[in-house]
Amino acid sequence: MKKILLLISICLLGGLVHAQDLKSPDGNFVMRFYLQKGGIPSYQLDYKGKQIIKPSKLGLELMGNTTKVEFGAEMDIKSGTNDPQISLYDNFRIADTKSSSFDETWQPVWGETKDIRNHYNELAVTLNQEGTDREMIIRFRLFDDGLGFRYEFSQQKNLIYFVIKEERTQFAMTGDHTAYWIPGDYDTQEYDYTTSRLSEIRGLMKNAITPNASQTPFSPTGVQTSLMMKTDDGLYINLHEAALINYACMHLNLDDKNFVFESWLTPDANGSKGHMQAPCSTPWRTIIASDDARDIPASNMTLNLNEPCKIEDTSWIRPVKYVGVWWEMITGKSEWSYTYDLPSVQLGVTDYSKVKPHDRHGATTGNVKKYIDFAAEHGFDAVLVEGWNIGWEDWFGNPKDYVFDFLTPYPDFDLEAIRDYAKSKGVKMMMHHETSGSIRNYERHLDAAYKFMNDNDYTSVKSGYVGNMIPRGEFHYSQWLNNHYQHAIEKAAEHKIMVNAHEATRPTGISRTWPNLIGNESARGTEYQAFGGSKPNHVTVLPFTRLIGGPMDYTPGIFEMDIEKINPNNKSHVNSTLANQLALYVTMYSPLQMAADFPEHYEKFMDAFRFIKDVALDWDNSKYLEAEPGEYITVARKAKGKDNWFVGNVAGEKGFTSNIGFDFLDANKQYIATIYSDAKEAHYKTNPQAYEIRKVIVNNKSRLKQLSAPGGGYAISIIPVTDKNETKGLKKL
Repeated sequence: MKKILLLISICLLGGLVHAQDLKSPDGNFVMRFYLQKGGIPSYQLDYKGKQIIKPSKLGLELMGNTTKVEFGAEMDIKSGTNDPQISLYDNFRIADTKSSSFDETWQPVWGETKDIRNHYNELAVTLNQEGTDREMIIRFRLFDDGLGFRYEFSQQKNLIYFVIKEERTQFAMTGDHTAYWIPGDYDTQEYDYTTSRLSEIRGLMKNAITPNASQTPFSPTGVQTSLMMKTDDGLYINLHEAALINYACMHLNLDDKNFVFESWLTPDANGSKGHMQAPCSTPWRTIIASDDARDIPASNMTLNLNEPCKIEDTSWIRPVKYVGVWWEMITGKSEWSYTYDLPSVQLGVTDYSKVKPHDRHGATTGNVKKYIDFAAEHGFDAVLVEGWNIGWEDWFGNPKDYVFDFLTPYPDFDLEAIRDYAKSKGVKMMMHHETSGSIRNYERHLDAAYKFMNDNDYTSVKSGYVGNMIPRGEFHYSQWLNNHYQHAIEKAAEHKIMVNAHEATRPTGISRTWPNLIGNESARGTEYQAFGGSKPNHVTVLPFTRLIGGPMDYTPGIFEMDIEKINPNNKSHVNSTLANQLALYVTMYSPLQMAADFPEHYEKFMDAFRFIKDVALDWDNSKYLEAEPGEYITVARKAKGKDNWFVGNVAGEKGFTSNIGFDFLDANKQYIATIYSDAKEAHYKTNPQAYEIRKVIVNNKSRLKQLSAPGGGYAISIIPVTDKNETKGLKKL
C-alpha cells in the first residue's frame, strides 16, 4: 500500500513546478504552493498530517476592453476573456520567492483580550506571466490557527488599470462536509442559518432564502462567508476574508459534484467586480481550522491580517452600554413616523406644523426622557433614539435620492432640551442615521451631520442601509459600497465619532485599523425575533460565523418573549429563554451592548436585570470553555483592569448540560459566583421566563454542572471575596 501511495505522489508531483512548502510556527499546518501544468498557480493545505484543502487553483479573470480612447482617437487593443493577456490565472512562471517570520504582541483599543499575539511564517511568491510580462505576487501567511493569502500587484508598465471579471480562488474540500450556511446574496446577510451537508445545499436553498427588504441571491449553491464546516473525522474549518478594503465582498460558489468552492465577488451596477489600479492588493482569503471547535471563535487571525491602528489618539473611543427607543418600533408598539397625513415628503418643502400627529410616534421628548431616566438610574452610558428626524413617512421602498437630512427633528422631539437633560443626568445620546440606501444623499450630508453631532454632544452613531441601493442598480456589498462604508468610518474618526453600521458588509477585522468602528449588525439580529422569530440555535452559530470578522450589535436583553402582549397584531415569539438573553452579553462579544427591551419589562425582573447592569464590555482575557456550532457555546471573560469574571452559555434546540471548571481563576482566592440559570421547567417556547438565581463560593478548583434548557443558557458573575461576611450562608461549589 505504501508503494502505491508513493507512486501516486510521484505522479502528482510530476505535474508540479517548483513546489514551495510553508509551515506554521507550531508545525501543525503545512501549505504547499506550486504551478500546475500550464503555469496555473495552486495551493493545498494540511493540518496535523491531514489534508483539509485539496489542490486548489488561484488567480483572477479580467474584463477585456475592445477600445480605448487616447487624445480623441480610437485605438484597438486585444479583447477576450480567454486571452492570456487578459487572464491572470495561467501561463505563469515563478520569478522569485521570499520567506520570512514575524512575531509581535499588540494591544487592541478594545477587545476580547488585552494582548494579541501576531505570529506567522510568510511566503511571498512573485509570478511573471509569459507573453505579457505582468507580475503578480501571492503572499501567504501561515499562523498556528490557519492560513491567510492575498494577491498583490506592484507598480508595473504592463498592468496599471484593470477590471476584474471574477476572482478564481478555489477552496477544494476533501469531502461532503457538514456546513452552517446562509444563502449567497449581494444585498443581505439577514438569514437564519441552515445546517446541512454540502451536497444538500442546492436542494435546501429555496427555503433558506426568506424575505428581506433588499435581497439578490445569485446561485443555487452560493453561500456567504464566514462559512463554518465540520468534517466527518472531527475537523472544524472556517472560510472567510480579512481586510476588505477597496474591493468587492467575497461569496463562495460551490461545485457540489466535486465539493470545490470558488470565490464569487459582488458586482457593481455594470456587472464588473472590481476596478483596480496598481500598486494594489486584494483582501486576504482566510482558512481557520482546528480539531477543537473552541479554537475557531477564539482565533485572532482575522484581526492580525489587518493593518495596525491608524487613529493616533484613541482616548475618545470607549465601549458603550445603551438603551433606546427602538424595540417599541420593531415590535409595532410605536412608529418611526410622525403623521399619516403625508403620502410623500419633500425636505425643505413639507411643513410638519400643518399636519396632524398620529400619536404613535416613539421619538417624543417625554418618551425619550423616560429612557434617559432609566439609563441614569441603572448606570447605562447612552440612549439611542430612532425616528427623531423628519422624513420617515415615505422613507422605505421608494427610489428616493433626497430622503433624510440628518439634521431636522420632528416637532415633538426637542433636540436641545433632550441634549441638556441627558447631560444633566450624565448620559450620552446616540445618534441614528438611516440612509434608506441613498448613498449620495448620505455623503452629501455627512460632514454637516457629523458636525451636528459634535455640536450636540453625540459621540456615537448607528447608521442604517435598509432597502435597495441608490445609485440604482448598486448592491450593498460591491466595491463601490465598501468604499462608502470605509469613507464614513474614516470621516467619523476625523470628528471623533464611533460608528455602529447596520446592513453594511459583514466585518473583516477592520476594527483593528479603525477601532471607532465599535459595532456592526450585518447578520440576522434580535429584531427578527419580532419578525416571526429566529431559530433557537441561531446564537450558537453566530460566534463561529459572523463574529469571526468583528463584534455584532445583536441587541440582546429581551425579557418579554410574547410579542403579542406588546402589539396584539404581532404574533411573533422570541425563541429564547430569559437566561439565554443574559448569556448573550458574554457569548456574543461586542464593546457595544444594548439592553433592548422596555424599561417596564426590566422592572418586573430586576434581580435578573442585575446581570446586564454588572456585565463588562471590555476584557483582559477570554476563555472558550465549551463549543459545538449549532449546539452550544460557553465562554468566560475577565473584565478589563479588574478581577471580575463573567461566564455565559447558550444552547440550541436540544438544550445542553454544561460541565465546566474554574481553573481560569487565580489560585488561593475565593470568589462569589452569582448563577443566573434556566429553571428546570424552562423552555424557549412554552416557559421562557422561568429562571433561577443562586450564589455559591468558588475557587480555581471548583466545577459546575449546569443544565441549559432548549433555547436556554446561563450567565455567571464571579466577584472576588473582599469581606468574609459576604460568604456567610453560602455553599461551596
